[in-house]
Amino acid sequence: MNRRLWTKYLGFLFLLCLTLSACQGTKSVDETVVTPTRLTMGYIPNIQFAPVYVAIDKGYFEDAGFDVTLEYGSETDAVALVGAGEQTFAIASGEQVLLARAQELPVVYVAAWYQDYPVGVVSFIEAQIKTPEDLKDATIGIPGLYGASYIGFKTLLNAGNLTESDVNLLSIGFNQVEALVSEQADAAVVYLANEPVTLRSQGYEVNLIRVADYLQLVANGLVTNEATIREHPEQISNCIKALLKGIADTIENPDGAYEVSKKYVENLAEADETVQREVLDESIKLWKTQRLGFSEPAAWINMQQVLLDMKLLEETLDLNEAFTNDLLP
Repeated sequence: MNRRLWTKYLGFLFLLCLTLSACQGTKSVDETVVTPTRLTMGYIPNIQFAPVYVAIDKGYFEDAGFDVTLEYGSETDAVALVGAGEQTFAIASGEQVLLARAQELPVVYVAAWYQDYPVGVVSFIEAQIKTPEDLKDATIGIPGLYGASYIGFKTLLNAGNLTESDVNLLSIGFNQVEALVSEQADAAVVYLANEPVTLRSQGYEVNLIRVADYLQLVANGLVTNEATIREHPEQISNCIKALLKGIADTIENPDGAYEVSKKYVENLAEADETVQREVLDESIKLWKTQRLGFSEPAAWINMQQVLLDMKLLEETLDLNEAFTNDLLP
């Protein structure tokens, strides 16, 4: 190659490098800006959170503009952070929202996940505890006098025209299976998709009293704050859409959701798959509805009344400020 051609060749390479560098450093005008976001869920990594894992794994949250980091811990603490504006989203139940608003924390429930309140009372069939009325004089194990378990238990007592003085309460932490098997308790307050599945897998026949069969209450959903709704309503709608797509995909394809969850739940691949699949199946029953994300106003009225009766609320709140369906896709 002569000197003139070599000079032209080098010039071409130089221009090509400049062009490629410019392309790599520029985003197209319609490219989504992705914001790092924490999403706190209660409990620990678990197959019951499969829709969130699916939404992350399939890029639904990223498409919505969020790079989601999952955290696990207390619902109360997470809601407090959201209310203080230190965090944008959390998964929490309805009572946590109302209790927070009573403390002047401006949190808002924007999309329902669980359609049925996931709490109940389980017992061995020999105990003949089939209805709330049958709880009278029974020794009942309960994690503690707090949270959704306690709210649900008080609802069942009221349905049976009973008070706490009519039963023997035993604080057992989250050791319901052990308390029943060791005969410390006649019945235990449980989450529907957890302990009943474990007991059946161990060969026990059980009776289950579901709170949702007696009163509609607000269960877990997506929570944010008033400032974010006011300033970035489209972002909230996009996040809701991503979560609902994860729920819909999990309901439609639980096998695929189970495989995805192995990436996020430590030791799930080594766990008893029959049991864990049943936990997922029972969870799906709690999520199914004709309109994903819709929060029933009647459930909020009921929840507030339960909290007032328990004296956890001193006065009624404006429920229209506590939740909204306006941002649903």
